Amino acid sequence: MTAPAGPHDKLPHFVSTAPFDPYSIERMTADQERYFLASQWRMMWWKLKRHHLAVVSGTILLVMYTSILFSEMIAPYNLHSRFTDYIYAPPQRVHLFHDGKLEAPFVYGFHYSLDMDNLQRVYTPLDGHTVPLGLTAPPPAQLQHLRFFCFGDRYEYMGLIPGSFHFVCPAKDGVLFLAGTDRLGRDMLSRIINGARISLTVGLIGVTISFVLGIVIGGFAGYYGGWTDIVVQRMIEVLTSLPKLPLWLALSAALPVNWSPILIYFGITIILGLLDWTGLARAVRSKLLSLREEDFCTAAQLMGASPSRIIARHLLPSFMSHLIASATLHIPAMILGETALSFLGLGLRPPITSWGVLLNEAQNINVVVLYPWLMLPVVPVVIIVLAFNFFGDGLRDAADPYK
Repeated sequence: MTAPAGPHDKLPHFVSTAPFDPYSIERMTADQERYFLASQWRMMWWKLKRHHLAVVSGTILLVMYTSILFSEMIAPYNLHSRFTDYIYAPPQRVHLFHDGKLEAPFVYGFHYSLDMDNLQRVYTPLDGHTVPLGLTAPPPAQLQHLRFFCFGDRYEYMGLIPGSFHFVCPAKDGVLFLAGTDRLGRDMLSRIINGARISLTVGLIGVTISFVLGIVIGGFAGYYGGWTDIVVQRMIEVLTSLPKLPLWLALSAALPVNWSPILIYFGITIILGLLDWTGLARAVRSKLLSLREEDFCTAAQLMGASPSRIIARHLLPSFMSHLIASATLHIPAMILGETALSFLGLGLRPPITSWGVLLNEAQNINVVVLYPWLMLPVVPVVIIVLAFNFFGDGLRDAADPYK
């Protein structure tokens, strides 16, 4: 057993042989300073970028909401253009090769015939190989090359400015039905693109209404407590106990039938907003009940701040990130609500075009069996709902200070 070192004994000294980097400590300090001095929003952004599924979903949402600003230009046809010679025409495929040769993007023309045995319209692509119904030999191929950044079908941008510029146009004297046509010969793709403007803005406006109601009502219930809280909680319980879909149907059916399409649009939006604020109000109430006892809230009261100022300037910013994440999860519910009402014929009505209005034409099972492309409007509904849910999950994780 060795004796302990005395006061005059030298302690062993270890020296690192690694080369000295004078900037390593400064870099570490700068990174730490950048992290500790970052704002709440910047830290949310850093955490959100690590959530790859949320980033992809946010990109999809950004593209779809940006597209509604240029719906008339993206769509190959006017919203109301009809092609009576192509009623219930199937979707066309875009090709790059014909007989082994590379071509510019094109679609094959149609040969129309009527199947009297099945009472069905038959459209056969003129590819030079397929024999249409009623013929004995394949007719010559008909290649219709697409045109890009061109002038075609006329429209009114936002219903105000006339124009005819499109990103994609059919060939001269040709047709382009990438998603088929409906019972009136209208291009389904153009109607889906234009319907996105209505369906997507319904969610934003409806969430804005419910956002304001939830924050105001839930904020006062959580801050004041007592009888205010009791009355608000009983009112929320009554609203949440009512079945949502029948209540939507009853209120939508109460809208006057002589209202213009614009009034119907705002009426449906207000109904969706007035019935979807209860969950957000409860979240705001629970947060304020815990935050109103904090020292910074007491200090604001002692300095003479009014309750509305304390709620708006001190309490709400403390969990605004949580509110934003909650709002992104409410928007798809609004979109689904409008789609369901319009599908049942009690929401938006023609001439307004939304995804729900388009799906209303696919209620007949015989139509769905014979013309399945009429169900294509459900695809963007599924995409937008999934994107909002994934993006909302990412925002919620990024807003959680304990993750």
